Amino acid sequence: MPLLEPNPDALRPRLDRGEPSPDRVQDGQASGTPEPLRSELIDLLGSEKVLWNISDLVRYASDASPYRFVPQVVVVAEDIDDVSAVLSYAHGKGRQVVFRAAGTSLNGQAQGEDILVDVRKHWAGIEVLGDGERARIQPGTTVVRANATLARHGRVLGPDPASAIACTLGGVVANNASGMTAGTTRNSYRTLASLTFVLPSGTVVDTGEPDADEQLAHAEPALCEGLLAIKREIEADPALVRRIRAKYEIKNTNGYRLDAFLDGATPVEIMRGLMVGSEGTFGFISEVVFDTLPLDRRVSAALLFFPTLRDAAAAVERFNEAGALAVELMDGNTLRASVSVQGVPQDWAQLPKETTALLVEFRAPDEERQAAYEKAAAQVMTELELVAPVASVTNEFTRDAGTIAGYWKARKAFVTAVGGSRPSGTTLITEDFAVPPGQLADACTALLELQTRHGFDAAVAGHAAHGNLHFLLAFDAAKPSDVERYAAFMDEFCKLTVERFDGSLKAEHATGRNIAPFLELEWGEKATELMWRIKQVIDPDGVLAPRIVLDRDPKSHLRGLKTIPKVELIADPCIECGFCEPTCPSHDLTTTPRQRIVLRREMMRQSPGSPVEDGLVEAYGYDAVDTCAGDSTCKLACPVGIDTGMMMKSFRHARHTPREERIAALAAKNFKAVEISARLAVGAADKISDKLLTAVTRVARKAVRPDLVPEWLPEVPGAAARKLPGTSRTGASAVYYPACVNRIFGGPEDRKGPSLAQSVVAVSARAGKPVWIPSDVAGTCCATIWHSKGYDDGNAVMANRIVEAAWGWTAGGRLPLVVDASSCTLGIAHEVVPYLTDANRQLHAELTIVDSLVWAADELLPHLTVHRKVDSAVVHPTCSMRHLGDDAQLKTVAEACAHEVVVPDDAGCCAFAGDRGMLHKELTESATAREAAMVTSRHFDAHLSANRMCEVGMDHATGRSYYSVLMELERATRPTA
Repeated sequence: MPLLEPNPDALRPRLDRGEPSPDRVQDGQASGTPEPLRSELIDLLGSEKVLWNISDLVRYASDASPYRFVPQVVVVAEDIDDVSAVLSYAHGKGRQVVFRAAGTSLNGQAQGEDILVDVRKHWAGIEVLGDGERARIQPGTTVVRANATLARHGRVLGPDPASAIACTLGGVVANNASGMTAGTTRNSYRTLASLTFVLPSGTVVDTGEPDADEQLAHAEPALCEGLLAIKREIEADPALVRRIRAKYEIKNTNGYRLDAFLDGATPVEIMRGLMVGSEGTFGFISEVVFDTLPLDRRVSAALLFFPTLRDAAAAVERFNEAGALAVELMDGNTLRASVSVQGVPQDWAQLPKETTALLVEFRAPDEERQAAYEKAAAQVMTELELVAPVASVTNEFTRDAGTIAGYWKARKAFVTAVGGSRPSGTTLITEDFAVPPGQLADACTALLELQTRHGFDAAVAGHAAHGNLHFLLAFDAAKPSDVERYAAFMDEFCKLTVERFDGSLKAEHATGRNIAPFLELEWGEKATELMWRIKQVIDPDGVLAPRIVLDRDPKSHLRGLKTIPKVELIADPCIECGFCEPTCPSHDLTTTPRQRIVLRREMMRQSPGSPVEDGLVEAYGYDAVDTCAGDSTCKLACPVGIDTGMMMKSFRHARHTPREERIAALAAKNFKAVEISARLAVGAADKISDKLLTAVTRVARKAVRPDLVPEWLPEVPGAAARKLPGTSRTGASAVYYPACVNRIFGGPEDRKGPSLAQSVVAVSARAGKPVWIPSDVAGTCCATIWHSKGYDDGNAVMANRIVEAAWGWTAGGRLPLVVDASSCTLGIAHEVVPYLTDANRQLHAELTIVDSLVWAADELLPHLTVHRKVDSAVVHPTCSMRHLGDDAQLKTVAEACAHEVVVPDDAGCCAFAGDRGMLHKELTESATAREAAMVTSRHFDAHLSANRMCEVGMDHATGRSYYSVLMELERATRPTA
């Protein structure tokens, strides 16, 4: 038992709890996966691929939908052999399997009640084929990640769902997700060249193989004959053929793609179509090959405001005729809720309720086509009645990329922004449907009336160009009366959509659990029975994803609705969308921000001290708190800015003993001595073998506590020079603040030449912008050391000290303060503010804090002459740079130093987080795995960043030597070699 083992009870929820929730995990499940399921799967796959404790089961029980089902076990499949083994096991044992990738599905498609198979972690990658006309993509690859690679070839995928930052291509194909521009012509069904999938029997089919039909006929003769028999039956019924064709003239993902039997001539061709939108009920999609589309880079867009929803809807067809690629609708409630999204004008909160906006976008390959589109759009606008009810409304088309990105950020945040503003403790339902575009106005009006009549706050947005609308409902799933009200609404809504508008009950979110009971209402008895037959032909034993597409229970959509207990205020708005997960450094190691919140909610569902709560609390310390990098990039990815990293820091604070807090505060008060001691210790350690230091620190970690004692890593650099370069205050253009990490640690041992501080002083002088280093910087710090560990008292001491010092150094803010570590820039500029006294907060407001990257790119480069460049450089943008918005300056400075500059597509937070990478090196190793694979796949002449400990983390991850881009800039601009 470590000497300072924290008390797990510190992580128990302190919020008031009512009665235990009706959907709480029962005490009998506290031990996790039951036997013999647990041991049999471990024997089959290995212990590292089987997640069985209660914390793992609970964190996988929720997705972006309103449903929650706790699996019996979670399998993290590594390859097709694992998938086949699980399917074979399920057949033999009479069990059921559900596949889960990103968990962004909105209707419970990623949830299972038996064996849940995670197919995200080991399934990422993209191979560009030819000149980019096609791409072979692994199913765990996000849409954003795939498009980042394709953009270099001037290509893009057709599907573009709003959740592109998080959703994966396997899920996109399995749900036939489309998005803002895909419509019915650019979706997966129309742009998928081929795919490889594993049938429930374990048979692997690659539809791109020339002899695929011959192989399938040999392996699955009954399946082939069954599919061809259904094809003959459909084609023999002209009325059914007409009905099928008509159903897909508008967006439709409800049920199985019956047109696959009309479009495909052979069993493999039919299966290729059926797998699209099959929601994991026919097999596992292990690889997809897409036909890509041209990436038209010239964009013109406008956010146009109309007095009423009907006025906006009436304008949609005009813009369609003018050639708009996207026409997106946002009603008044949506617009007003969007003010919670960073960057959205706050005066939108005053918009009249009836106001409706259209986001109209044209994309063109060249200037001539762009000008023609803009001319056509201008003509349309002369015939529209537009309004400008608040000052920020301009009703003008623009080519400015930043402005357009802001429009799309507001639109894509529809679900999370409106959902985040729902009443605390309520469950969110997200639905979508489609009607013929000409009936859009009537459908909007009818929907809003229906929502109001059933007591729901109306909010509507959607892909108006395609007659596709989305709406949200919030209710308390713990109240039977609320569930009954929701059920009554759904009954009436489905009848309205089908009977009045002949619409699709699911336009792009796929059937899911919520619409499965209404499938026959839309398709009729004959077509629905054909779908049941298809499922029987492909999955006769019912192994895959039961009750997700087909369910005869008319009330099945009311089963498994999840309650949303109140949790910590910072996380309470979370709707569990999962947008945060890809950016989280620990997402492949322990938990994600969404899962950290999901686990808190389950604790709140429990009775205090229940066996389930005990198990969750025991695991939470390491899985959630210790292995959170605290980088807060989740806040950047979350449309409503939930900072789960900050919540984890508060939990670290809660676990501190009063003695630990006193020691941390004492260290802050005496930081000058601490700094000197640390530099001496690092210098002494440099003379001792890495092997011995590693052994000693590992023993200390076991004796004291792993989260307090860092483990020595060979990549830790030697000590910095004792003295900083001499500078003069007279004539200085800026105050230069060398961060404490750069005052303690030196640069890479294998790099000769000036230190970072010497480099900054030298290049600034060369550019005619000399800097001054105050003589009393020793003993000051940006306070991040205490902030990241949750030591509030020490944080307050150092936060106030650095602001008071900086105000004096800069002559009351008259000179900028240039900081040479991006995390320290972020700390001084933003993170210290909540810990300042009122007086010091006023001083802070007068300071201009400048990151060294911005100083170099904006102030120095225009006045420097580059004398030499390396051939190639790879750069590591840090999470702090993302928060500061200066990662572009990192690339700019690097491009001055190298002929080729590469930013890895998988670059993300290194999770070193000051010393967290030494406390938990497994966190950095996991967070950087994909970026490191790219970096080590080829030679680079320079490995550049601008944050010393992040550079150390990347050294550890890659075995390469990273250093500050400003050191390379000094070498590049040095008059003599």
